[in-house]
Amino acid sequence: MKGAVIFLTVLTLFACCSKKNDSPIVWKSIEKELQERLILAEDGETIELPEGHYMFTRTLSLDGKKRVTLRGKGMDKTILSWKNQTEGAQGLLISNGYNIKLEDFTIEDAKGDNLKVNDTNGIILRRIRSQWSGGPKTENGAYALYPVLCTRVLIEECVAMGSSDAGIYVGQSDTVVIRKNKAYWNVAGIEAENSKYVEIYNNEVYENTGGILVFDLPGLTRYGHSTKVYNNIIRDNNHPNFAQKGNIVATIPPGSGLMILATHDAEISYNEIHNNKTAGLAIVSYELVAALSEGQEDAPGAVAGVQTVNNNFRQDTLYNPYPYRIRILRNTFANKHWFPSLNNEVGKLLAWKSFLNPPDIVFDGITDPKREDPEICLGDNGKITFINLDAANNFKNLSKNPAPFECFKRNPYLDMKL
Repeated sequence: MKGAVIFLTVLTLFACCSKKNDSPIVWKSIEKELQERLILAEDGETIELPEGHYMFTRTLSLDGKKRVTLRGKGMDKTILSWKNQTEGAQGLLISNGYNIKLEDFTIEDAKGDNLKVNDTNGIILRRIRSQWSGGPKTENGAYALYPVLCTRVLIEECVAMGSSDAGIYVGQSDTVVIRKNKAYWNVAGIEAENSKYVEIYNNEVYENTGGILVFDLPGLTRYGHSTKVYNNIIRDNNHPNFAQKGNIVATIPPGSGLMILATHDAEISYNEIHNNKTAGLAIVSYELVAALSEGQEDAPGAVAGVQTVNNNFRQDTLYNPYPYRIRILRNTFANKHWFPSLNNEVGKLLAWKSFLNPPDIVFDGITDPKREDPEICLGDNGKITFINLDAANNFKNLSKNPAPFECFKRNPYLDMKL
């Protein structure tokens, strides 16, 4: 009898808790009031977002403000949704600002980009969760967190999920720190594009198509260099690619841990790069990307703002399509997979050239004809599987010997500078 009473008590408590957890979310609207606050915000003002779930139908904008803070009660407590958006492309748009800070809330389900920051000097995104609640879909917006044409950017302790392009993306920006974030279920987890003086560290990037990308692309107003990627966990980035056709990230093979495309003066160090089934780290020229994408057309209704493959890149006389001065130092590589992704040309090529042993590091071997040495430097990364594809010569001199790129052996004094 006593046991039955205890059982019924536990059952009652479980039922009560289940009922509480399953209670429907009550969505409220603060759209008009909040937009007015943002329009009238004075220099140095802090705008507090209340706890709760709030629905918006149009882009919320903060323009031309200085030292304004927008703060919620926590990413699990203040939820801003654009699921029923009828006007505008972005959820939250910050533009022409100075020293703007956003922290402690969630933004989700915008028609285009969840959070875009444009032409702002000094932007902090801290403890922001940006997501598409329905999971990874081609119909999702391109970018979860999207600073572009900005200076002095800090993105930390944020979560990005579900982007059909990149979860955490910085474009054409100067002096950027991306740290202590999580990015998963995106096509690209973290991407630095045409940006300079970027540091990406202490992030966990997993279950994306590609983990971390450092790209330089043609036809833009700024070009990138001097990026450091270190102390990150880059694992299990094997998600099917769900980008729209024609987008540059649609060329990324599932199973790509870290990709360096046509940039220079990059240092990749002390990262854990594990179980990315196609390649742990790839160093690629834009020549190869354009060749693999030749003949493809953009998908109808492509999301505005994403970068597509430019097969006329040679017309940009200021653009260098070749990677150079790339240092890859003291990373740890591991891969439990025997086969790369076979639903794309790169995966098929690697399966053919490195049967049952996908490479930890792959270099396409396409180098600048004006540069005698691309200065690709491999140092103290342990025992690795390496491939130089020699794609420029139709793989004629493909090599699996990393020795020509082992910079400590070529220059023992380099180790003293680290």
